[in-house]
Amino acid sequence: MRLTVYLAGEIHSSWRDEIKKKSLALDLPIDFVGPMEDHDRSDNIGEEILGEQPSAIFKDAAASSFNNLRTSVLMEKSDLVIALFGEQYKQWNTAMDASAALASHKPLIIVRPEKLHHPLKELSQKANATVETCDQAIKALSYIFE
Repeated sequence: MRLTVYLAGEIHSSWRDEIKKKSLALDLPIDFVGPMEDHDRSDNIGEEILGEQPSAIFKDAAASSFNNLRTSVLMEKSDLVIALFGEQYKQWNTAMDASAALASHKPLIIVRPEKLHHPLKELSQKANATVETCDQAIKALSYIFE
């Protein structure tokens, strides 16, 4: 059995690489997908497809449409979602993706530091599991295959 796991969360650090490398080291049969990690491409995709937009608001709206399309398709094809909530960046997209996973009845693992326990308590209660580190998320994935 192979799983496809959607990695939701900020795109500014290497946390996805950490999860992928550790999963590979454990020989877990997992394919990983996630949001567009090239921030400039994500911001400009609307204009790349539709052409120049009349204002920054229209540019953002156009890009959001295609980013939401990409996320919807990849999340729908996924068997499980891991949503990482970090401390450094605003986590609106992570919260949106975690909520979409729940609404789609996708199994959800939330990764969040203890410091974010209180603001994420309701979301954590709806998730299948909440952990504090990527290592713990890897252990949860590994357990699925035992």
